[in-house]
Amino acid sequence: MRAIIPVAGAGIRLRPHTYTQPKPLIPVAGKPILAFLVDQLVAAGVQDFVFVIGYLGEKMRLYLEQAYPDLNKTFVTQTNRLGSAHAIHMARDLYEDDDELIIVFGDTIIDLDMSAFLACPGSCLAVKKVKDPRDVGVVEVDAAGKAIHLIEKPKIPKSNLALVGMYKIREVAAFRQAVATLIDSDQRTLQEYQLTDVLESMIRAGVTFHTMEVNNWFDCGKKEVLLETNAMMLKRPGAATTNTEGLDNTIIIPPVYIGEHCSISHSIIGPNVSIGSHTRIFASMVRESIVGHYASLEEVVLHHSIIGNDSSIQGPRQSLNTGDNTEIDFG
Repeated sequence: MRAIIPVAGAGIRLRPHTYTQPKPLIPVAGKPILAFLVDQLVAAGVQDFVFVIGYLGEKMRLYLEQAYPDLNKTFVTQTNRLGSAHAIHMARDLYEDDDELIIVFGDTIIDLDMSAFLACPGSCLAVKKVKDPRDVGVVEVDAAGKAIHLIEKPKIPKSNLALVGMYKIREVAAFRQAVATLIDSDQRTLQEYQLTDVLESMIRAGVTFHTMEVNNWFDCGKKEVLLETNAMMLKRPGAATTNTEGLDNTIIIPPVYIGEHCSISHSIIGPNVSIGSHTRIFASMVRESIVGHYASLEEVVLHHSIIGNDSSIQGPRQSLNTGDNTEIDFG
C-alpha cells in the first residue's frame, strides 16, 4: 500500500516557529510530529511513501532522507498551496495504478490501531468526536457508521464527528477522477480545493465509506495544543528519559525528555518538558515546555513555553513562544 502525506503547509498558527521550521518537524516528546506518523505506518506494513512538500520543502526532504534513509519515498512539490485536494492532485501520476491508497496529513498525531484501520473493509475515514466542529471537516454517519455526508468547516454543524486527516481509499480510480473533476471545474470551498469535497462527491456517486473512531487526535497547530500533546506523549512507555545521571546539582521531575549532549546544571526541570540535543541550561526552572536544539537558558524560570532552536535566553520568569535563532536577555 502507498501512503501520500501532504506536508506543504506554512503552519501559520505556530509562528514564529514555522518561519524557519516546517510544522511537521516541530518536536514533541523528543521527536518530530511527522516521525510519529511515519513510524506508525511503517510498523503497520506500509512500504511506499509520497511526501507532498512545499513551504521549507528542502528542510523536509533533508530530514526524511537522514532519518529514514531506507524508506521507499518520493517527493512531489506543491508550489502553489491551493488546498488538500490540490496537494493530492500533484501526486496523481504516482498512484494511478494502485489498488489501495492511504492519505494522512503530516502535521497531526493520531492515536489508533493503524493495522486495524488499514484492514477496514472498503474505504475508511478516521474520525473523532469534538466539542466544536466548526473549524474542521465534519462527517455525518448512518446507524451502521457509514458516511452519508461530508462538509468542510460547517457554520451550523449537524454532527460533531470530525475528520482527523487519515483516509483509506479502496476505489482509487474513482478517487483520482473525482480529484481531477474538482480541479478542472474549479470547485473551491473557502477558496481552496478541499479533499472533503472530493469524498463527498464520491459518496453521492454511491461509494461507501466506513468510519473508524480514533482514540486520540492532536491537531498540533496551536501552542497550547502542542504543549498538551507533548505532556501526553511523554507519559507513554519509553518516551521520557530515565537515565539522568551526570546532571550537575539538578532535580528532574518526570516525565522529561532530554536530548543528547546536553549540559544541565543547578536547575529544576519538569514536569512535562522536552529538551533538544546540545542544549545548555544553567540555574533555571523549566516546566510544561518544549526547548529546541542548541538552545541556551540561563537564570530563567519558564513555564508553558516553546523555545526554538539556537535560542539564547537570560532573565526572569516568563511564558514565551520564540522561534529559531532568537536571543532574549531580561537582565
